[in-house]
Amino acid sequence: MKKLLAVVAAVAAFSANAAETLTVAATPVPHAEILNFVKPQLAKEGVDLKVKEFTDYIQPNVQVAEKRLDANFFQHQPYLDEFNKAKGTNLVSVAGVHIEPLGVYSTKIKKLDELSSGATVVIPNDATNGGRALLLLDKAGVIKLKDNTNILSTVKDVAENPKSVKFRELEAATIPRVLTQVDIALINTNYALEAKLNPEKDALAIEGKDSPYVNILVARPDNKDSDAMKKLAAALHSPEVKQFINEKYKGAVVPAF
Repeated sequence: MKKLLAVVAAVAAFSANAAETLTVAATPVPHAEILNFVKPQLAKEGVDLKVKEFTDYIQPNVQVAEKRLDANFFQHQPYLDEFNKAKGTNLVSVAGVHIEPLGVYSTKIKKLDELSSGATVVIPNDATNGGRALLLLDKAGVIKLKDNTNILSTVKDVAENPKSVKFRELEAATIPRVLTQVDIALINTNYALEAKLNPEKDALAIEGKDSPYVNILVARPDNKDSDAMKKLAAALHSPEVKQFINEKYKGAVVPAF
């Protein structure tokens, strides 16, 4: 009987000390890198953080909504708002972490004023990043939009196109692969970094540090306030993470806290 009680006590103690698992979807750079940086600290706090990498913008939200994953870290609020509206989901932001400035890249020209008439321009095909790309082109003087405050602008909202550029819309993750085949491409920083581009040196134009497109940790209403999620959010807002972002990405990724 004493042995049985001892075993039960040991199991109870083990269960009490067992780490809570938190599985988070992330695109590889910089999101997964940032999550892996905080992983050791979370382990000390009783959270076993598992990072599952994705290279698309759809499945991370789908799998969190379907409760196959606990959270994700790859998107900004305008994208999440559009996704929730389109898919009927109710995912929520837990914490804003950083900004990844969208940039204009080219292997054919060194400055945007060298852009030739009829040039091919590739932008992301999702509503928010597509609008974001058009706003940057408007600011850079390549085009003029009907309303340069509308974050959901589309190519149909281009009011002036002095160089008659031709737009191609592709999934954001695939754009770096066609960079050498087009005149300019607008690439999200995470994909630019994966393609070994240096946003500070290689971008012909880039969003300012006041960009509203803050990348966020996203969860469901039923788990956003869990103890493990709160610990993850706190870790992502730590001075250590701010230093890690500044030193590793050197302005290509900017802390938002």
